[in-house]
Amino acid sequence: MKGSGPPRPVPRANRVNLRFIDWIWHIRDSLALAPGQSSEDAFDRLEPLFRQTGTSYQRTNDTLIFSKKNQAAQDKMSVFDGGVMQIDQSVGGPVLRYHLTSRVLLYCFLASPLFLGIAQLTVGISNFEKPTPHEEKRPADMPMNPIDKALGAPEPDHSKKDDNDEDKKLSPKAAYIFSGIFAILYVVGRILEDRLIKARFKKSLLEAQSNASIAMNS
Repeated sequence: MKGSGPPRPVPRANRVNLRFIDWIWHIRDSLALAPGQSSEDAFDRLEPLFRQTGTSYQRTNDTLIFSKKNQAAQDKMSVFDGGVMQIDQSVGGPVLRYHLTSRVLLYCFLASPLFLGIAQLTVGISNFEKPTPHEEKRPADMPMNPIDKALGAPEPDHSKKDDNDEDKKLSPKAAYIFSGIFAILYVVGRILEDRLIKARFKKSLLEAQSNASIAMNS
């Protein structure tokens, strides 16, 4: 479904500052079109990708702006939340240039250092709560009361207490694991999604060229 209007442009000063970090969740690339292919024909072939639940878009002569909200999992572009696609008619032939944004990539990128920080905080708390040397002396190391020993009382078993104390200690292991998982998800997702979306665009445009050639030959 078509939207009511394009988003407001970001001020130039902010664009310059954001450009240093927005590669984290922004994907920019270009794709050469067939010689002589018009903007209208190219967008006609790409438009089915945007006819999805939760997707709104606005199309002009050489620009297509889209945004997604509550996109379905089966949407081939569900990882992206919006973007701009433009077709330049240059001397070397028409070129499709696109700029896409993804909050999923941003969240994965931020989650990794967040869990790493939690792990470091856990280590700091554990070190702060570490008992002093005089507190580390185990009761089992102290001699048993002679009267209790003479009466045949068994020596106390402190193994369970020691095990419980170990279980209660804060461990950063889980936080380190989650940090690594999100780091891997981001790196793989950033590279993979870049290639996948370009392949999808290329496939739609190549199918258009193939269908056009078949129609001309028939």
